Amino acid sequence: MIDVFIADDHEIVRKGLSTLINETWDMKLIGEGKNGHDVLSTLVKDNCDVLILDISMPGMNGLEVLKQIKMLKPNLPVLILSMHPENQYARRMLKAGAAGYLNKESASTELVKAIRKIYNGHKYITGNVAELLADDLMKGSKQSNHESLSDREFEIMQLIAKGKTVSQIADMLCLSVKTVSTHRHHILEKLQVENNAQIICYALRHDLVEMEL
Repeated sequence: MIDVFIADDHEIVRKGLSTLINETWDMKLIGEGKNGHDVLSTLVKDNCDVLILDISMPGMNGLEVLKQIKMLKPNLPVLILSMHPENQYARRMLKAGAAGYLNKESASTELVKAIRKIYNGHKYITGNVAELLADDLMKGSKQSNHESLSDREFEIMQLIAKGKTVSQIADMLCLSVKTVSTHRHHILEKLQVENNAQIICYALRHDLVEMEL
């Protein structure tokens, strides 16, 4: 039996995933968390065979949680299940130690297969992710400016590109306004742009963000 823990801040998503897992003969849901602190506090005490982890969660995001999980339990396979397209986060998550990356749109058909594959010690790579990794090999050492952003800077860049103010971002990420402003300054330098409008243009040009309607 594969013991699965789910971390997602949306209750309806957790319910859908738990139903799918519990209806699968060789899997059992052993716990749920709605934020990174839930995950870490639970897994310090308890064990699971596979962790399903969302990226966009309040406070500590999925990237931060993943890094801490890999220090705490380096052999625990982590499947990233996110609404973000593969080109935005897949490479970062895999480099940080994720065993697989799956878009939520494909969860109903691919989740069970992905869980079994990473439980058995393999990586779960979709065709889209495989293309991204192949592109990286073709480019060699040449990188786009945004690839030099830290994980937190990348997250804040995306929020700026969605039109969020520094104060709004600080509230969303539970950071101080001063910290967000410092990150924004580094983002401007690394992207080689001068203002928020140019950050938005850069993000759209590189398909790094989905605009909110």
